[in-house]
Amino acid sequence: MSGAERERVVVAMSGGVDSSLAAALVVEGGAEAIGVTMHLAGANSRCCSLADADDARRVAERLGIRFYVANYRERFREEVMLPFADSYLAGRTPIPCVTCNTRFKFDYLLERARVFGAARVASGHYARVDVDPSTGLRRLRRAVDEAKDQTYFLFQLGQVQLRALEFPLGALTKAEVRDRARSLGLVTAEKPESQEICFVPDGDYAGVVESLRPDALPGAGDVVDGQGRVLGRHEGVHRFTVGQRRGLGLASTGRRYVTGLDAGRNRVIVGRASDLATETAWVSDVTWVAGSPPPAGTRARVRVRYRHEGAMATLVPGCDGATRVDFDEPVGSVAPGQAAVFDAGDVVLGGGWLRGEPSE
Repeated sequence: MSGAERERVVVAMSGGVDSSLAAALVVEGGAEAIGVTMHLAGANSRCCSLADADDARRVAERLGIRFYVANYRERFREEVMLPFADSYLAGRTPIPCVTCNTRFKFDYLLERARVFGAARVASGHYARVDVDPSTGLRRLRRAVDEAKDQTYFLFQLGQVQLRALEFPLGALTKAEVRDRARSLGLVTAEKPESQEICFVPDGDYAGVVESLRPDALPGAGDVVDGQGRVLGRHEGVHRFTVGQRRGLGLASTGRRYVTGLDAGRNRVIVGRASDLATETAWVSDVTWVAGSPPPAGTRARVRVRYRHEGAMATLVPGCDGATRVDFDEPVGSVAPGQAAVFDAGDVVLGGGWLRGEPSE
């Protein structure tokens, strides 16, 4: 097949081993691969920095493919970093990786792919896409390597996007990815991976919020129990998240946890572990992978944070884009602002954003 006839695929190359091997597998499959690194969060980022772009470029040279760097730093600041800070200041626990993946690594990259004359985008995410034989719709499925599965961050992908995406690593384990990268002589084969949010490389979330929104900081406030009794003081609600136990600064004989955040009154609410148990959760702005909600009463396993194994629940979609989740058994540390992702077996049905009460 001539170069002009080959399918052209843009590969999102972050400079890590996963995206490097994804590019190699696209080439191995006979397509014309074009590597693109998105420069997002700046020099101190643990992902998509200029240093990572250099690693990606070296891999592209090894594979003999074209390579480009796309600068999206301003958009990333406006669409990911500032909303991240605003969420913490509002008493929520944000998960910016969802927006980053949906908007930048797919929506914007698909736009750039069209400029290159490519109809598809590949990435190193651990996820799978196939076709539901009964409906002909695309399905988003969990990766074979459960420990590396990244579908929690991809629930906003819809049919249009899934038809244009491929995840070459979905059927591989992390160990297999590194072995394949070594065998191909890729410079990133032994590169360690980051588990942190890319623009919070040292884990100091509060410091990032304070640097992004210095004029919006709430200042000191009260730490109270469930009855509103003042137990101590805090230095800002953005320093806390539901389920947190350490750093409360309380003199108490028993363990206390953050059970709620009242940003309006600048209060951190604490209680016992049992106070964190939730039987019902409300999920806003729900996206359904199939394009429409399933019937009320659909059963699903619901993940309320990235490393959560999921809990069985009944889904009750509403007419306002929200869904009520009735858990079979109480679930702890359900934090407003985090994502709730609905699975049926290894198929992702959809997901949305956890909120505190039905009226929020």
